Amino acid sequence: MTAETFCATGSPVELTCGGARVLIAPLGAGLRLYERFGVALVETYGSEATAPGATGLLLAPWGNRVRDGQWQLDGETQQLDLTEVSRNNASHGLLRNTYYRVAEQSPSAVTLEAEIAPQHGFPFRMTHTARYELTDEGHLTVEQTLTNHSPRTAPAALGAHPYLRLGAQDPSELTLSLRAQTRVVTDERLLPVGKEPVAGEYDLSQRRIAGFSLDCAYMDLDVTGPQPGESADRVVRAALTDDDGQRVTLWGDASTVSCLHVFVTDGLSGQEKSVAVEPMTAPADAFNSGDGLVWLAQGESLKMRWGMTSSLHPAS
Repeated sequence: MTAETFCATGSPVELTCGGARVLIAPLGAGLRLYERFGVALVETYGSEATAPGATGLLLAPWGNRVRDGQWQLDGETQQLDLTEVSRNNASHGLLRNTYYRVAEQSPSAVTLEAEIAPQHGFPFRMTHTARYELTDEGHLTVEQTLTNHSPRTAPAALGAHPYLRLGAQDPSELTLSLRAQTRVVTDERLLPVGKEPVAGEYDLSQRRIAGFSLDCAYMDLDVTGPQPGESADRVVRAALTDDDGQRVTLWGDASTVSCLHVFVTDGLSGQEKSVAVEPMTAPADAFNSGDGLVWLAQGESLKMRWGMTSSLHPAS
């Protein structure tokens, strides 16, 4: 590989269909770019960088944080590597620094696979498969599958970490809408200590992003039927909308996505704010709480389906 073609996250896989373009980074199977009719719908980054703020990464075999990197397996303490050193947590799973291989590809879809090897803190062999697909209208569907190959029953959860945007507009100028009944209350290390009804400043049913920061999981999400481009029978969703009615929506299959984690932070690429909406099968520290955690026998799989749609004004 020459210096001119070097890409820190691997040579990207490109998908095109319906006026949309997607780039998938082999490192972490991350969604590095998604644009429709030339309008950027997710945060992106350059070829020399790895995903800032976990931009676009897929997360397995857990989606968020594990307290002190420790959990119990048959009465024995398991110790994971601490990957969020500042808070003494193991964060974002085991595949963030793993290159996925392409198992199958067409112009509008790709399936990538990676192995989780038995290791300290997680003595299981698993495969994580991710399929990205563009519809004929340029909407995006992602299906993640985590399969246990070990004879021992293994804990499992899935997540993803896309940041939403609407073209060149600063997300601080946009309005976030997400309807849920419950939010997860966390301590100073962003680990769950309880749940409470959504109210006040945590009500995101119609929340302007300007001057606002948040790092919180929402559960008991409102469930509706699918809209065009959403490939599930029952759907949860969150959307960013501008003042002209343009919108980008992240949706999740309600049968697998139990929570949406919202992370509103200082801008990653020069803008005032960035907004991650993270579909998860379980909230943070599920390895200890058991909340949303699935145990997979040998040969069993956990699946999660989510995606993105958009409503954009035609270019003049």
